[in-house]
Amino acid sequence: MMAQDFSVSGQRVLVVGAARSGVAAAALLARRGARVTLTDRKDAIAEAPALIEAGVVLELGGHHIGSFEGADLVVTSPGVPLDLPEVARARAAGVPVVGELELASRWLRGPLVAITGTKGKSTTTTLVGRMLEAAGRRVLVGGNIGVPLSAQVDDSTADTVHVVEASSFQLEATDRFHPWIAALLNVSADHLDRHPTVEAYAASKARVFANQTGADWTVVNAESPEAVRLAAASRAAQVRYGVDPSARAVAFYTDRGCLWHRTSEGEVPLVPLSAVRVPGRHLLSNVVAATAISTLAGAQGAAIAQGLEGFAGLEHVMEPVATVGGVRFVNDSKATNVDAAARSIESFSSVVAIVGGRFKGGNLADLAAPLARHGRAVVAIGDARPLVREALEAAVPVVEAASMADAVRLAWRLARPDGIVLLAPACASFDMFVDYADRGRRFKEEVRRLADEADATGKQ
Repeated sequence: MMAQDFSVSGQRVLVVGAARSGVAAAALLARRGARVTLTDRKDAIAEAPALIEAGVVLELGGHHIGSFEGADLVVTSPGVPLDLPEVARARAAGVPVVGELELASRWLRGPLVAITGTKGKSTTTTLVGRMLEAAGRRVLVGGNIGVPLSAQVDDSTADTVHVVEASSFQLEATDRFHPWIAALLNVSADHLDRHPTVEAYAASKARVFANQTGADWTVVNAESPEAVRLAAASRAAQVRYGVDPSARAVAFYTDRGCLWHRTSEGEVPLVPLSAVRVPGRHLLSNVVAATAISTLAGAQGAAIAQGLEGFAGLEHVMEPVATVGGVRFVNDSKATNVDAAARSIESFSSVVAIVGGRFKGGNLADLAAPLARHGRAVVAIGDARPLVREALEAAVPVVEAASMADAVRLAWRLARPDGIVLLAPACASFDMFVDYADRGRRFKEEVRRLADEADATGKQ
């Protein structure tokens, strides 16, 4: 249970960042009696009329330092770096600074399940929500996926399980955040355009364990040495999972066509692997993680199987798109870091990978080995095109494309007659697209156009 004695009534609260989390936080704070100001460098936001009606003061088009230094509390949206000069000035003036996730968690009335990691968070979080709903629990899923946690506070009850995807940006701005079950799926280099070092990035992930006690649970991937190392600091009881049954001290694993739970009384079969519809070993690992978390939260085998029923994955995560002229197209636009892209490439053979965008750290050369084994070529896009070519041209042929339309058509020609075109960018999307979802949608649109053209010319 989370602390409920936190009050902002009558306080001057400044919310920094008018993306969805900041807007939700501002509205929540206004409902809780705060005198709220929302600041953003954008000149206008669509939510302005509703926020003004709720009593929120808007400071758009830039930040006013007096608003920071004169606040009783500053709340940051996840997209706002904590080293923003105005935020630093507020701290120097003695103003407390917390993130939106931290703020919302202080008012939750039911238990909190938090899931973090470099990759697989959204799939795992979604599956846990499905499994617990199938078990008859009242569940709200949100955080870094779907609905901001601030938008769910008013619906929180003592019997509500809050299943929260937590990003490094959210966790670094926490201090009391206290999950009943905290899961760390994996850790690899990511977001180094925001975090100063890999160590700082990993430390932000480890904050998910900071306030746990012996009454809580820590769930960790036994096949991720860095995750295991970070989880060792948790005071909670630890449960490890892995795809491989021989992984060290693993309690949930796959073997003999089944997903198993190793208990003090022996091995308990939970669900047949035939029920798992998602492709790739890394997505199977997410299924095992979700099963471990859901079992700890009270789900039984039947509910786990029901939660898996009909689940073929999330949009933009290893998403089958179409087959054109014998070539399969797969959308993994959410593979925004090198490790995620590598796992995606390793899930197929005869791959032509579309790679690139705004580089955010890591080592693109780590894609060379999986591409040498599983790839035919790479089509490089976005700002990172020269980096992609330099890192990968010794492993596979690399060609460059100026647009998604060109990339899809080039990749199709390189993959014919029977290969796979895989969008696995290993980079952020902001150089060419609004976000990873916009990139994935544009990819699918171009594949559909290609399919129509091929159909018209008889090349299907």
